[in-house]
Amino acid sequence: MSDNRKYYYLKLKENFYNSETMVILESMQDGLLYSNLLLKMYLMSLKSGGILMLGDHLPHTPQTIATFTRHQVGTVERALKVFVEFGLVEILTDGAYYMADIQLLIGQSSTEGERKKKERMRLKRQKLLPSGGADICPPYSRGDICPPEIRDKRLDIRDKSIENRESESARAYGRYQNVFLSDEELADLQASFPTVWGQYIEKLSEYMASTGKRYQSHAATIRRWAGEDAKKAAPPTRNRDYSVKEDETV
Repeated sequence: MSDNRKYYYLKLKENFYNSETMVILESMQDGLLYSNLLLKMYLMSLKSGGILMLGDHLPHTPQTIATFTRHQVGTVERALKVFVEFGLVEILTDGAYYMADIQLLIGQSSTEGERKKKERMRLKRQKLLPSGGADICPPYSRGDICPPEIRDKRLDIRDKSIENRESESARAYGRYQNVFLSDEELADLQASFPTVWGQYIEKLSEYMASTGKRYQSHAATIRRWAGEDAKKAAPPTRNRDYSVKEDETV
């Protein structure tokens, strides 16, 4: 007898729990509970494309999330505030919770970043994203009729950063495995800063893990930091006057 049921699954990369977001999250008070809750919320949202829904029309609330995840309501409420701050969860205009990175964690595709972008565009057309207004262009309109969508630059930077970090050519470095460099970038840093390149990788790794900040290019950030420190360490130059003054006395 064939099984015609539809199955949903979550795909996690091997460094999921070593990402800077998860390291910071689990280092918080009750962080391990938050981590467990986050994973359960991802699973709960799979059937609804990342939106936490009870049935087809009723959004989950902190109370119902607590019931289905077997967590305390207070834990769920505190965790949701953290998830929103970290950009892991977005609150849609109808009050539903949307798992922002869900499109990076489902299916098998090499264009995960593009799939996430398309899903955000779909939500924006339905006026579900808080920043999204009405979309006057139908989903499959010709480009000569409707201009390209103007996106928030912060979203472009975040998506680009995610794509760079997950690129097969980039490897994770630093104590917290959150500094991503390609082989070419690493070789260039080693050639430019032969004695201190490792120190700056560790410095950037610790700084991002402790502050939660992200950078579009880790190689460029290290190069900028090292250049600024080199200027500070350089001895000050003195302007000397070597001109010869004529003796005006006769």
